[in-house]
Amino acid sequence: MMNRLAVRIPTMHSFAWTAADAASRWRLLRISMLLQGFPRNPEPAVRAPDLWRTRVGGGSFGVLFLEAAEVPEALPMQGLSASLVLIAVLAVLAPVATRLLDRWVKVPIVVFEIVLGILFGPSVLGWVQSTPFTDTLADFGLAMLFFVAGNEIDFAAIRGRPIYRASAGWVISLAAGIGAGFVLGPSPEAAVIIGVALCSTALGALLPILRDAGASKSPIGVAATALGAAGEFGPLIAISLFFSGKQLGVASGVLLGFVLLTGVAIYLASQARHTLFHAQVTATLHTSSQFAMRSILLILSSLVVLSMVLGLDMLLGAFAAGVLWKVTIARAPVADRKVIETKIDAVAFGFLVPIFFIDTGIDFDLGALTSSPLTLAMVPLFLSLLLLIRGVPSLLATPPGSSRADKQALLLFGATALPIIVAVTTIGREHGYITSGISSALIGAGMLSVLLFPLLALRLLRRTEAADPKQRTPKA
Repeated sequence: MMNRLAVRIPTMHSFAWTAADAASRWRLLRISMLLQGFPRNPEPAVRAPDLWRTRVGGGSFGVLFLEAAEVPEALPMQGLSASLVLIAVLAVLAPVATRLLDRWVKVPIVVFEIVLGILFGPSVLGWVQSTPFTDTLADFGLAMLFFVAGNEIDFAAIRGRPIYRASAGWVISLAAGIGAGFVLGPSPEAAVIIGVALCSTALGALLPILRDAGASKSPIGVAATALGAAGEFGPLIAISLFFSGKQLGVASGVLLGFVLLTGVAIYLASQARHTLFHAQVTATLHTSSQFAMRSILLILSSLVVLSMVLGLDMLLGAFAAGVLWKVTIARAPVADRKVIETKIDAVAFGFLVPIFFIDTGIDFDLGALTSSPLTLAMVPLFLSLLLLIRGVPSLLATPPGSSRADKQALLLFGATALPIIVAVTTIGREHGYITSGISSALIGAGMLSVLLFPLLALRLLRRTEAADPKQRTPKA
């Protein structure tokens, strides 16, 4: 039995629907959009009983068509409560597993979070599924991850030669990535999706690794940070230009307006003393008022909403919010800043970010990845392309006087990618630009890059330091 539902929704609003929203007896089979002034009418195949969301753009109103089929009963453990509790259990298990393996090999915790999501999600055991609530928390987690990335960049350290050369390397990576995308992808849109994924660098994953290894202040660490800044901010610009639903000229104008607006806000914040603001932060730092954390929520939500209203990717607003907060709090007492950083880490990495990575694993289509040997072979192919397309141009940012091992380490740091890959492949999959197989292969390659490349890079740096400590301290 088939039912077709039509829902009239206003432009720029997000719409979420699952079978449970109507009745437990219905599963969504196909989704299609008819939008006034919108050039596309995508009808991607839908896997029941997934959550399906679409952001409407273009005309003043759009009509969302949902086709559903009657089924005998809902799947077990599909409810919100069970999924939320199981995701919390997986979030607790991930650091335990990381510590148990730490004596043999250092595995980034995000790898465990994604793997646990795959294992307990629909692809394997089927014990936990995404719900509208957990997907919303995952969106907050992704936004918080980019906020932290913007907040942790030391712009004073990377300005000048490091960021200029890192940016030049990223442009080369983007061009090479799109070129590879035209060879591997079925359409120009797929080529851009693949190209943006292959030119990204996981700054949010690199910064904690460099910090924990004590390498963040070294010349190679500074160069890696510059690569991460270019490899995270650049793809956000590309996503906003190519996938905003606007013509390229209009999208460029909107993006320029957003950059100018946030740039002025950041400049004004960097010039002001914020005496009263800092006094309020200090007075409420250890009370229930928590003025600093509430201010972070205000800045983050404001810039995320602004970017979405303008039709840009929300991650661009989250990244800019992190930079704005950094300059706003820069002149606060050092002790206060350290306490606030601890609280930001607690909210981000103790709550929201793990949900994002676990949810990524839950939504990971393992069946599509293993459906054919050709699709499975794309994982090592994309991993190699990350080294070639993103890693090799990263060598432009190498500090003068670096050893061969330093250069190899920087290549590996630059080729480490995951969050942008997840974000851009989600866009491509939801719009029907790429298949679930290509999406899963790219995410799989990103997971392997986060697992292998930083570990190998740190071993190279330690080997260089053991041979001659002076080799690790070239002039930046």
